[in-house]
Amino acid sequence: MEYIVILIAAVFVNNIVLSQFLGICPFLGVSNKVSTSIGMSGAVLFVMTIATIVTYLLYQYILVPAGLDYLKTISFILVIAALVQMVEIMLKKVSPPLYKALGVFLPLITTNCAVLGVAILALGLENGSLLKATFFAMANSLGFALALILFASIKEHLELANIPKGMKGVPINLLVAGLLSLAFLGFTGLV
Repeated sequence: MEYIVILIAAVFVNNIVLSQFLGICPFLGVSNKVSTSIGMSGAVLFVMTIATIVTYLLYQYILVPAGLDYLKTISFILVIAALVQMVEIMLKKVSPPLYKALGVFLPLITTNCAVLGVAILALGLENGSLLKATFFAMANSLGFALALILFASIKEHLELANIPKGMKGVPINLLVAGLLSLAFLGFTGLV
């Protein structure tokens, strides 16, 4: 039951993008097409999950015993940067079209505050364990994916809409993002 609560909270109630406002850069930048959003979501799922596992182990078994827990942030950033480089190399070989579609946003996962934020938040889970931290990271990446894919599908529909000239581009995107955030606010109190 505890894992179901974590899943619902991470995807709907405390959505990493729409409620906690982490990971806004890829949310606004990569979400032009649903296919690109799905690819970015997969990359974030992989990086966020692996980064949380590695950073949890690094923190619990190296930094805390050595009394270096104050180095948490900088060491987590280094781990995330190395993982993103690995994902970039893999995507370049496995799926060149997706690699080109993600463009500059793939290296931006390195500085995606959602990945770092989830890795840090996973350390503060009540009765936290590695399994719970990993599940928390996967649930948050699913919440990130949901927000990204919803936003991309709405943007694809807006391309066909008759939008006033002054609202095209960034203004309508920010308005839609705000409305999505308000919609997710309706889940508050669910868990």
